[in-house]
Amino acid sequence: MKVTRIEEAQGYSPPQHFDCSAMWLQHKSMGADSPYWVGCSYFLPGGKAEWAASPLDKIYIILDGEMTVETEDEKVVLGPMDSVFIGPDEKREVRNETNRTATMLVVMPYPPA
Repeated sequence: MKVTRIEEAQGYSPPQHFDCSAMWLQHKSMGADSPYWVGCSYFLPGGKAEWAASPLDKIYIILDGEMTVETEDEKVVLGPMDSVFIGPDEKREVRNETNRTATMLVVMPYPPA
């Protein structure tokens, strides 16, 4: 078992994210021995992750507030406890279009060694 208390969470700066504060809750740099990591991102009003694609899949879970998630094929607004799977190489943009801070849990695998 590997417990991480909120006081032990490690901040990180995801690329192409604006008005966003992020921290790892479980990560190999913190001693977690898992094939994926878990992060928590706080998006201020107007905050976003710009259009980008990654070779890795990801899962976003909205804990509080609302986030708009847009792909080349679809646009959806997610609220508390809604989640979305973004596949490998799927281009996406994530935006907080509200006047409230949004909290999003992120689950991603590590890149292949």
